[in-house]
Amino acid sequence: MNVDRGLLVILEAKPGKAGELGAFLAQAQPLAVAEPGTVTWYAFKLSDTTYGIFDTFAGEDGRQAHLNGPIAAALGQAAPDLLAKNPDIQTTDILAAK
Repeated sequence: MNVDRGLLVILEAKPGKAGELGAFLAQAQPLAVAEPGTVTWYAFKLSDTTYGIFDTFAGEDGRQAHLNGPIAAALGQAAPDLLAKNPDIQTTDILAAK
């Protein structure tokens, strides 16, 4: 499979909501597993309040399906309660992978 696309999403938790944001991300993992176009999906913590998601895709169709899929919808619903600001969503081109 030729992985050539990605997404990097940085999320900043509201004060007192970091634990809930971390739990939300952990619970999203089965949804990512169910997406056939998502090759890899990582949820990570950068600091006490900053979290992120990095995922890879084997084409633009997979990336768009993910952006319009259940994780994005759930994050959109939870964002007003959990996030201090809008997610920073960056599309990436994968140059090399192992």
